[in-house]
Amino acid sequence: MEWQYIVVLLAVAAAAGWVDAVVGGGGLVLVPALMLGLPNLPPVTALGTNKVASICGTTVAAVTYARRTKIDWRIAGPAAALAVACSAAGALTASHIPAEYFRPAVMVLLLAVLAFVVARPNFGVIVDEPTRTWRRRLAAVLLAGTVIAFYDGVFGPGTGTFLIIAFTALLNFDFVASSATAKILNVGTNLGALLVFAAGGHVLWKLGLAMAACNILGARFGARTALKRGAGFVRVVLVVVVVAMVGRLASLYL
Repeated sequence: MEWQYIVVLLAVAAAAGWVDAVVGGGGLVLVPALMLGLPNLPPVTALGTNKVASICGTTVAAVTYARRTKIDWRIAGPAAALAVACSAAGALTASHIPAEYFRPAVMVLLLAVLAFVVARPNFGVIVDEPTRTWRRRLAAVLLAGTVIAFYDGVFGPGTGTFLIIAFTALLNFDFVASSATAKILNVGTNLGALLVFAAGGHVLWKLGLAMAACNILGARFGARTALKRGAGFVRVVLVVVVVAMVGRLASLYL
């Protein structure tokens, strides 16, 4: 790679870390950048290299959230442990399932998320008490730790956003609490997928670690910004990011 492309990728990695720490979706920023910068790179290697940067950024964001806000570990702990296995299973199938199969479905889900959030101005911003019955906790653990984690291993774009919406809808969390819990889950999904990609030799370690350093800076700043600005700010960023993801997926699909 020419040094100009490396500089751009490092800058994109930092931006992806910020976005991912606030509302998720960093993979949809960084993976296309890798594919553009390295046009001959196999998609599975782009996914694997992205995971190196992503797991570092999400870990820093998770630690930042855990230090400054209360996390329900009865939900985050089991779901993260389950996510490691399910994300690994998704990564094992990543090279066998064309990404084109996922794009239309993901676009529909993102549009549904956008319509739901826009139609309910108080969703994730004004909440009474979190709803944490054992049935809802179980549903959140299973949905986040299996379905969404498997999707993250296979394809990934929008995983953090889907986790935030799931925790907000099922447990009545505000967006900041949901984002904090989502980061714990993201560490598990990234770890499971990275182990599989690394074992298969689908990681560019030098580039991945360089991007990881920048991703960490962006993630740390993003988590602090979300905690400082509150749920209303996260809601605005969520809407902007979802619109951007829909547009980006549409351009790839069309």
